[in-house]
Amino acid sequence: MNVGAHRTAPPAAVDGDRWFRRYRPAAVPRRRLLVLPHAGGSASFFHAWGTAFDHGTEVLVARYPGRHDRLTDPCVHSMEELADRVTAAITPLLDVPLTLFGHSMGASLAHEVALRLWREHGVSPAALHVSSRKPPHRLTPHQVYKEGDEALIEEVLRLGGTDEALLADPDLREVVLPAIRADFTIVGTYGPRPADPVRCPVYAYIGDQDPSLSAADMSDWSEVTAEEFRLDVLPGGHFYLLDQHENLIRRIARRLSAGD
Repeated sequence: MNVGAHRTAPPAAVDGDRWFRRYRPAAVPRRRLLVLPHAGGSASFFHAWGTAFDHGTEVLVARYPGRHDRLTDPCVHSMEELADRVTAAITPLLDVPLTLFGHSMGASLAHEVALRLWREHGVSPAALHVSSRKPPHRLTPHQVYKEGDEALIEEVLRLGGTDEALLADPDLREVVLPAIRADFTIVGTYGPRPADPVRCPVYAYIGDQDPSLSAADMSDWSEVTAEEFRLDVLPGGHFYLLDQHENLIRRIARRLSAGD
């Protein structure tokens, strides 16, 4: 299995529904991995994941509206709408086992998608992987989305994972800020709610120097499943998955293949 982090990804095709960047393996896939980015994130952040798994794994990365090649599409401002639309888009692709991975805001979104897949289609993901985000019943939403641009930018830079030069350029900042504010609105209005259980294993990941949450916070994801739960603490901050790319991919890949 290839777990190299920096190889050039294969050509990517965008689904007609515009919601996923889809990397096609050479053979018929045995499974799919849907990656759900963080607030302010985009599919390009996870570009290297396209070649990080074996040819039996087809990788899809969500393309949220309002950025990159969906720049003219209206942004989504609520978790409910975003989860509904992602679930509708992934439904035609449930012919093989589906695993969900979400980082930060994407972790909450992955949980919501998993719940909808069961409630609406009677399908459970093979596994739910959540990264750098408190579980639904432990969330403490922040109101930074209501503040001015400088406060929002300060929070984005505090967490890391965003090119500082992008936010320093006034013209580029004007382009990217609407999507960032929309995502932080989703985060800020998605408050504590019941720990609705998923019917699959849950694997949680966190950096040991995350400024916003602790390993104890992530361990509470165990309360959303009656099946296997594992917590991996890796070196790094909120975006530990940049420096720990190979380490993280290796762990996910092992868990993907264990489900065969």
